[in-house]
Amino acid sequence: MSPVPTNSATATLAPGAGGGRHERPVLDIVVPVHNEEADLESSVRRLRAHLRETFPYSFRITVADNASVDATPEIGRRLAAELPEVRLVRLEQKGRGRALHTVWSASDAHVLAYCDVDLSTDLNAVLPLVAPLISGHSDLAIGTRLGRGSRVVRGAKREFISRCYNLILRSTLAAGFSDAQCGFKAIRADVARRLLPLVEDTGWFFDTELLVLAERAGLRIHEVPVDWVDDPNSTVDIVATATADLKGVWRVGRALASGGLPIAEVRAQLGRAPLQADVAGVPTGLPTQLVRFAAIGIASTLANLLLFLLFRTVMGPIAANIVALLLTTIANTAANRRLTFGVRGRDGAAKHQFQGLIVFGLGLGLTTGALALLGVLVPGAHPSLEVVTIVVANLVATVLRFLLFRAWVFRGRAAAVTPVPDVPTRLAA
Repeated sequence: MSPVPTNSATATLAPGAGGGRHERPVLDIVVPVHNEEADLESSVRRLRAHLRETFPYSFRITVADNASVDATPEIGRRLAAELPEVRLVRLEQKGRGRALHTVWSASDAHVLAYCDVDLSTDLNAVLPLVAPLISGHSDLAIGTRLGRGSRVVRGAKREFISRCYNLILRSTLAAGFSDAQCGFKAIRADVARRLLPLVEDTGWFFDTELLVLAERAGLRIHEVPVDWVDDPNSTVDIVATATADLKGVWRVGRALASGGLPIAEVRAQLGRAPLQADVAGVPTGLPTQLVRFAAIGIASTLANLLLFLLFRTVMGPIAANIVALLLTTIANTAANRRLTFGVRGRDGAAKHQFQGLIVFGLGLGLTTGALALLGVLVPGAHPSLEVVTIVVANLVATVLRFLLFRAWVFRGRAAAVTPVPDVPTRLAA
């Protein structure tokens, strides 16, 4: 259903000023509500007072009513009629994600944000949250209760659930942000226009889905440590929310793995251009690639050992070694393709695996040849000398593998990105 704004007035209010009107506010901060008659008026008045006193740009507060059946709509209409910075949008269906999607899609503000009606987050974090978006430094911003510098008061149960959920996101969707669930986020309007059509969830998973898509598209997510006090009267159904979130993780993970989302297109439109190397002789991204390549190499070595021991129970040592090496080589190439060199999607995957096997064969030939040469030069060599030879040959083979991966197999495969136009640093205070 289309939103029905009861008052679309906006105001420009500098600290201590009475305020004139602007057609387009810098900030539109949404307060999603469902049956919040007890807290709505006091929270909106408190939020407005804080913005009038501390926020140096024009702003709007949009109360997004999600099909409330109590006095919430009446209170919202009264606030919108009384306060020029406040408007009410009524939706006939529930869902926080639906409310944010609806209001943000229709808003004319430069920066879009939202906060929970209980105002659990200290409002002093509002300006630090949106300032990087106004300046163009960042694309999205989130309040985090799990970051260094955050101060949080809440029960052990909610703390445990929150940390477990974010751990799941890191392990399944490779999320880099620290807190997906804090009800305190903001996004630039130009970024929202591109990302919102891709977000399917209409409930609590909306935030997570938006953040994952933004991160995969190469957008910058700014995190603000917040002071946060749990609302003991919260009516959120933890079990139902957790179940819906896990279903969302599965859906988004499957879409990313299958290439069902146009991440490359979004990255090309909104992603940030690569940094220019400022150290002579050091290509951009080389240090990070080396670290990831080494970590994958260690994991591959351990996996190879475990597989060898497993296959050794049913076949000879040579055959077990070949099968184990083949499987770990395929996994190693796939991991380096995605994590070290940032190549995603299925295009060229078979070719990369074939090239990876060639690189592996060269390394195997190098180590085997080193042992053969040792046998010729030092007949009956001590086993310790053989170990040293293998170690040195493997080090050389590892360096050769990295260089071939970088210069041949995955050369020029990283997605091209274009600079993001900056939001004006001063948008009519």
